[in-house]
Amino acid sequence: TKIIGGLPTGPLAYVRSVAEDPNKKGLLFAGTGNAFYYSSDDGANWHAMQAGLPHAPVTWIEVQKTFHDVVVSTYGRGIYILDDITPLEQRAEHSTDAQVNLYKPLTVYRIVPGGHAFIDFELKSPTRVNLAILDAQGKPVREYKNIAAHPGLNRRSWDLRYEPPKLVKLRTDAPDNPFIWDEPRFRHADSRPITHWGIQQAEVGPIVTPGKYTVRLTVAGKDYNEPLEILKSPKTTASDADLSASLKMQLRIRDDINETSDMVNQIEWMRKQVEDVQKMLRAENGKPDLLKSAQGMDQRMKNVEFELISKTDANSDDKYYVEPYKVYLNLIWLNGEVGTGAGDVAGGADFAPTQTSTLVLESIEKDLTKAQGDYRALVDKELPAFNRAMLGGGVTPLTAVSNSTKSQSGSEPK
Repeated sequence: TKIIGGLPTGPLAYVRSVAEDPNKKGLLFAGTGNAFYYSSDDGANWHAMQAGLPHAPVTWIEVQKTFHDVVVSTYGRGIYILDDITPLEQRAEHSTDAQVNLYKPLTVYRIVPGGHAFIDFELKSPTRVNLAILDAQGKPVREYKNIAAHPGLNRRSWDLRYEPPKLVKLRTDAPDNPFIWDEPRFRHADSRPITHWGIQQAEVGPIVTPGKYTVRLTVAGKDYNEPLEILKSPKTTASDADLSASLKMQLRIRDDINETSDMVNQIEWMRKQVEDVQKMLRAENGKPDLLKSAQGMDQRMKNVEFELISKTDANSDDKYYVEPYKVYLNLIWLNGEVGTGAGDVAGGADFAPTQTSTLVLESIEKDLTKAQGDYRALVDKELPAFNRAMLGGGVTPLTAVSNSTKSQSGSEPK
């Protein structure tokens, strides 16, 4: 009676949370005839919690021990779940006067594909912050920069993945659809993606292996760190070596996708400039040699680009399967196969890579290596000669940044 006597109305249900240290003051939850309350000081003070919860009689409360979720049953208004109450459990250990409080994340399980960790922090004033997940060696796994944060409790969810791969951004006219930029989905956009049924699930970063990680919150140049432990899922039969091998291949595929996207995006950036040059030269109608040179350069760029993506892909939509996949989509689909699935592919992130997956990746990488050689020849040899011709004819030369050779200066596409 003493514990719950301070509530505004008589309680219908109450429960104590799972405390890691029984000697510390417990977190209490109580439900009344029209509200849900919590107390972080053994009932001395109570606070209403109505975010998303309607005013209704609370008939039962349970605290899930493993994931520290609070499940609330109401009369006539359904069941509600408050995910991960560790910030409330730890609040008494943090100073209420501190400008920044980073709470220690709950130990989580590596569940494929839906595992996640909540990162909770409290601020006194609104600002922008950086969040980073570091591995046991202090190397970044995932970074979230320039996040808008508000006063009070902030929560970010991390999906237990490394940084996702860079994706292709098409900037030129579609080969089979000259009016594609007039479509509502691309109107006023400066780039468009390659879309294909099922690939969105494969456009993700590798899932981490079980182990110890660090959450780093940076506010106004000051770092705040808390440990995060990720455990193997009880349903996983793979060994630690199997999961490490899976991660290694996923990272290799992710890096290959980045290389592919970098080249396609640079070519698209340059081809967009060539499109503008051709329009200008046609309007002037006095420099046929330069126009012919620009048309030839555009074709040579297409030749290299279509080693990495297909002509059908360049239309943004590959709906009809009329053309074999090239390097880019082959890597995307393999990322789903080896990783956490895509389309109707279940994925293999809970197993060591198969010999077939390894052979397929090696085959794709041979095509990628050839395309890289052709790309370097284009950027290092043909582009400088073309730019000299354009400059001699009074036309602004093309700009590009080659991530492979760094041989040209210019603006990186945004």
